Parts: sequence; C-alpha cells; structure tokens
Amino acid sequence: MGLRPRLAATNVVLVASAFIWYYLAYSILQQLIRTLQVTSETLLVLGINVTCIAATAVIGSLLADKFSRRDNILTLWMLGGIFVSLVPFFGVSSTFSGLLIVSAIFGGYFGLGMPAVMGYFSLSTGCENRGRLGGIIFLIIGFAFYSVESLAVGNISLASGVLALVQIVSLLLFLKFKPNSLPSSKQKSTSYSAVLSNRPLLLFLIPWFIFNMVNYMTIPVISGLSEGYAFLNTLNILENIIIAIVAVVTGFLADSRGRKRLAISGFALLGVGYAAIGLFQGSFGWYIYTVADGVAWGILNVLFLFTLWGDLAQDKKSEKFYVIGSLPFLFSNFMTRLLTPLISNIQPVALFSFASFFLFLAVLPLFYAPETLPEKVMKDKDLQSYVEKAKQKVQKEAEKSQKEHPEAEKENEKGKEEPEETPEDTEARKLAEKYY
Repeated sequence: MGLRPRLAATNVVLVASAFIWYYLAYSILQQLIRTLQVTSETLLVLGINVTCIAATAVIGSLLADKFSRRDNILTLWMLGGIFVSLVPFFGVSSTFSGLLIVSAIFGGYFGLGMPAVMGYFSLSTGCENRGRLGGIIFLIIGFAFYSVESLAVGNISLASGVLALVQIVSLLLFLKFKPNSLPSSKQKSTSYSAVLSNRPLLLFLIPWFIFNMVNYMTIPVISGLSEGYAFLNTLNILENIIIAIVAVVTGFLADSRGRKRLAISGFALLGVGYAAIGLFQGSFGWYIYTVADGVAWGILNVLFLFTLWGDLAQDKKSEKFYVIGSLPFLFSNFMTRLLTPLISNIQPVALFSFASFFLFLAVLPLFYAPETLPEKVMKDKDLQSYVEKAKQKVQKEAEKSQKEHPEAEKENEKGKEEPEETPEDTEARKLAEKYY
C-alpha cells in the first residue's frame, strides 16, 4: 500500500464503519416505513434524510477548517454516533412525526461527519495508493454491511443496538490504531466558490452527475422488464460479486495506469449494458447487462467516491471537494423514487436511446479532463515493472544454466562476466536516466 500499517488500518476502520453505519441506518428507516405502513409520504421521509445529509455536510466541511487535528473532531463525531444510533430504541419512531425526526437525525449526523472522514482519508493517502486503499475499503464495506444487516432484520430495537455497536467498535479501533500524527498537515483552506470554479473538477463532476441521473432513471423500466425472469435474483448476487472484485482491481489499476481511461471505460460499459437489453431478447441480454453494469459500477464507485476528489484537491483541504463530488450520488436514489411514476410509462426503446445519448454526452468532458495521477508516478510504476521483469529473467536464466551445466557454473561463478543487456534492461536504464 505504501502506507504505515497503523495508518492503513485507521483508514479502513474509519471510512468503512462510516458507510456501514449509514447503510444500516437507511435500512432501519426502510423498516420503519414498512412498520408504520407509510406509502405516499415515503418521499417526504427520504427527502428529509438526503436534504439533511447535504446541508450538514456543508456545515461539517466548514467545521473541519476550525480543527487543527482531524482525529479530534472524528472522535467526538463517533462518540456522538453511539447516542444517535439508540434513538429508535427509545420508541421515538413509533409515530409518523417521530419517523421524520429519526430520518432528519440520521441524515444530519452522517452528513456532519463524512467530510472529516473523507478529509482524513485524503490527507493520509497519496495519489500512488489512494485508489488501492479505496478499492479494498469498498470491498470491506460490501461484505461487512451484508453480514451486519442480517443480524438486525425485522427488529427495530435489535437493529438500533447493532447500529450503536458498530460505532462503539469503530471508535475503539480508531483510538487503538490512529497514529499520533499524519504524514502532512499543511493544507490550505478553500471556499466552495473556488471549488466550483475548478475546471478539472467540473470536467469530472458533470459526467458523474449525468451518469447517476441516467442510471437511476432507467431503474424503474429495467425493473419492469425483469419481471418474470426468476434467474435475475441470482444475477443480482453475481453483479454484486463482480462489483466487489472489480473495485479492488480498479484500485490497483488506477494507481498504476491512471484514472481517466478507467473512468471512460466505466461509462462506455454501462452503455454496452443498455444496448444488450435492447438488442438481445431473453437471458443472453441480461447476462451481458449484468456483467457490464457490475464492471461499470465497480470502476466508478472507486474512482468517484474515494479517489478523484482527493486527487483534485492537491495541496488544499479536500472536505469541500468530497462534498461536491458526493451530491450526484446522494440525490440520485431519491430522484429515482420521485420520477418513477413518470418514467415507468416510457417505452423501453425510447428510454434506452435517451440514456445512450446522454451517456455519450457524459463521456465527452472526460476527454478534456486531466489525468489526476501524476506522470512521474506512472513512470515509476513502469520502471519498477521493467526492473522486476529483468530480475526475474536473469534469475530464470541463471537457474536454467545451473541445471544444464552445474559443474561449469561452479567453476565460472567467480569470473562470470556481466550478462548481455536485454531489451527490458535497456528500457529500464533509459527510464531511470530520464526520471532520476
């Protein structure tokens, strides 16, 4: 990873537990909605939740500027989360007005702390390892959430206790693993107007916004088309597995080959998935869509949730970059529920044509966006790869020679001449001379 073990462990605990906490809290909200038999007011409940997240995230990013040490604000936030988690346990959510209060409290708490969480993650990682650590954290989030959620299904009091337990365990682990100091703490504060006027950020943000809107707007239609296909439940599990595996692979590729080409590939694959549903009837089209959609989400989750906004912040505090970058993802699910009555009546062919067109538009800004992984880092990776290959080749030749001529090898061992330079050695030497 290129990180100190304690620092890597701190980031895994901090970021993973924050996302696991919110996904479980959102699951509790859905359980409460079903328990109270809320139907037409569901949008109000979820709308309050996401609005509070967005509003308090802005406040949280401003508060982060006031703290010289991010671990102080994070400790207070996680400690407060233990009490917030127990709110449903005391019966506050037994009425509809109580449900609205719980929705606002959960959203407000999560939004208040997430900028500091992602700011800590960005500060303690670099361009050369941010993608890898983000991919591994995403994998842990997926597996841990499904494991934790299974313990709290159907029982609000138990779910609330599990929610509090997540915060207690994460707080104890955070205090145990956190280092005394971060690699660097000299970052400049910036304003939201400066962030929004950042051209590279806009070139990534616009495609990310279009992608989320198009993807979630097509969900109602895809759900309607999928009715009657019993095997799609199995494909859904397969897609989640693909997303998890691709997320880890993407993290390593992003730190060695760059972010830009991977982002373009993710958008393109989603278009392939839509085209497959429209062109191929029956199970074949769904298999292609599942694989394409899984790979696309595996790529884009790592890049647009963990990696790019920290890269773009550079020497500035990254909290505001992460807040702006998370808004499209945050509101997309809510917009799906809001627009479902309108979209579900649109013909699939027309909707997929619309989606493909806007995905094409989404890719265009990426061609003008800069590569956020520095060229020197990529060249360092190339040089390291060439050196490793050259060493392996020399070792294999030495082993082969020793097996074929063991006695001659011993006699010539002391007076052995330098081996002839191979193409790999030449390339490695040229790179070393150029960059070192």
